[in-house]
Amino acid sequence: MKRIVILTGAGISAESGLGTFRDVGGLWSQYDLEEVATPQGFARDPALVHDFYNARRANMLDAAPNAAHAALARLEAGFPGEVLLVTQNVDDLHERAGSKNVLHMHGALSGAVCAACDHRWPAPRAMDPAAPCPACTAPRARPDIVWFGEMPFHMDEIVHALARADLFVSIGTSGEVYPAAGFVDEARACGVETLEINLEPSRVPGLFDRVIAGPATQAVPDWVAEVLA
Repeated sequence: MKRIVILTGAGISAESGLGTFRDVGGLWSQYDLEEVATPQGFARDPALVHDFYNARRANMLDAAPNAAHAALARLEAGFPGEVLLVTQNVDDLHERAGSKNVLHMHGALSGAVCAACDHRWPAPRAMDPAAPCPACTAPRARPDIVWFGEMPFHMDEIVHALARADLFVSIGTSGEVYPAAGFVDEARACGVETLEINLEPSRVPGLFDRVIAGPATQAVPDWVAEVLA
């Protein structure tokens, strides 16, 4: 085995105190996603959108990577082949745990982008809708997040990596959000072995070759130890 592609979702960061989305009581049951996670919502009320993401950014900055994040960093450092980490998460806990080969397909809370000129820069802890873009000075700064209706980042690179992988691993994701939900099908079509690590198995039996059920902070370190052994 030379190449591992790992997809992570909100479940890997939940034990660090970051909110999940689709579980009972998740973020999407508390907010109207049309208002805080679409370009149209941002155009209507930039202050509301910034308040939502400022709170999430503060939550992220006050959180710490957990044992699952640390285990994946150990895997990348110790595996003799290539480990690519694709995350749906917009937090930076993978990087803070030590992972380096990370693709954020849904963007990152740590980044800001100008809706007028597309300039990107590191986001402050709290973004202000009136703050000027450092490049064009337009007051159009938004979080560098992929909203509903927008194309996820790095898709060509991810699809290429899936086709070349020996193992695809899905960790802590509901398997309901496309295009990420289709990665297992793409991997299987290319003859890639598949593994799911999740608190509970996905809702489609037999989708993965192997399933490990349990909390990420327990299941992921155990699996990483198995691989590195």
